[in-house]
Amino acid sequence: MERRPPPLLPPRLASHEVLPPLRQPSSKASGEGVLKKLLGPLLVVGVLILQWGAKLKFLIIPALKFFPAILKTGGTMILSIGAYALMSGWRFALGFVLLIFVHECGHLVAARRLGLKVGAPVFIPFMGAFIALKDAPKNAWIEAQVGIGGPIFGAWAAAACHVIYLFSGVELFRALAHVGYLMNLFNLAPVGFLDGGRIATALSPWLWVVGTAIIAVLMVVSFNPILLLVLVLSLPRLFSLFRKRTDEEKRFYEVTPVQRVIMAILYFGLAAALAWGMTVMPMPTVRQAGPAQHDQKK
Repeated sequence: MERRPPPLLPPRLASHEVLPPLRQPSSKASGEGVLKKLLGPLLVVGVLILQWGAKLKFLIIPALKFFPAILKTGGTMILSIGAYALMSGWRFALGFVLLIFVHECGHLVAARRLGLKVGAPVFIPFMGAFIALKDAPKNAWIEAQVGIGGPIFGAWAAAACHVIYLFSGVELFRALAHVGYLMNLFNLAPVGFLDGGRIATALSPWLWVVGTAIIAVLMVVSFNPILLLVLVLSLPRLFSLFRKRTDEEKRFYEVTPVQRVIMAILYFGLAAALAWGMTVMPMPTVRQAGPAQHDQKK
């Protein structure tokens, strides 16, 4: 019987022998791989942003130019709300500043419609707000249109508060309506740099004398530093009535009869409407406008 040799078996390792360790990738190589995986998508996104940015630059560049104006208006609005809130609470302060904002938007819209360059509204606590005309009006008719734009928008804002009060009964809107009517009516006083003073340029500059007399009487009845400031700043225009005008100034005040009639109807009609609004929407008492009444219907 033929004997077969035993099968070959792998040699057994001695107890002191070990297998060589598996080769691990270096940390440097693994880091480069992860970095490539991260940078790849970022580069793609960056290329897309550059492509779209080049196409949308006509939108992005104006937005960046407009951003400082937003900060100027928004920042001074917040400052004014905080100042008024110390006296009347934040709800009334917010509504009052919004009424002023709508008023200034009226000047802004009127000026832009007439092709004048204007700055963004800037708020001054306890003094209201203003917009700076970068282009001077060419004549009294243009100046009067810019001047009356604010009170017209402001009257509509006060009327909106009036309607909201009638439907809701919330005393806060009654107070805002009354103050809105009063604020815009005061601005129609034909004196100096107030809106009424600008409108008077298209009617008769001699109305500045009437406006100055009204402010003086109000100061005698109840002294107010704001009235004093309005009076002092209005004196240069008042004094200009008593000196000889140059040919350029004479041309500035040239207004057609039709334009004068239109502005007179708008001016005196708006003043009468605002006075009527104040009469039918009196200022609520402190008890009526208390916090409990702001959130519920009478």
